[in-house]
Amino acid sequence: MRTPRRPDPEVLEADYRIPTGIGTAAWAVALVVLIAMGDRLAEGDRWWMWVCATGIGLGVFAYRYIPRLLRKRAEADERAQERQAAKNAARGST
Repeated sequence: MRTPRRPDPEVLEADYRIPTGIGTAAWAVALVVLIAMGDRLAEGDRWWMWVCATGIGLGVFAYRYIPRLLRKRAEADERAQERQAAKNAARGST
């Protein structure tokens, strides 16, 4: 017999910009190291510079987008709660 499924844990909301900023900074450090290596970096490994540049670009995009995403989610939650309150009020008045 199967054991009943445990409920999902609460979602811990945090400031997602902190790990995004740290990750972006790590890509920037890696890019600086690769650039500092100069000609010592093998020709076949120079594509790593583009990987770092892409990581930086995506990190900057995410850092700017996350607050907007969280704001939109909060607005959607508010609208859903207002709709639910209106439905409950309509049920209670009939």
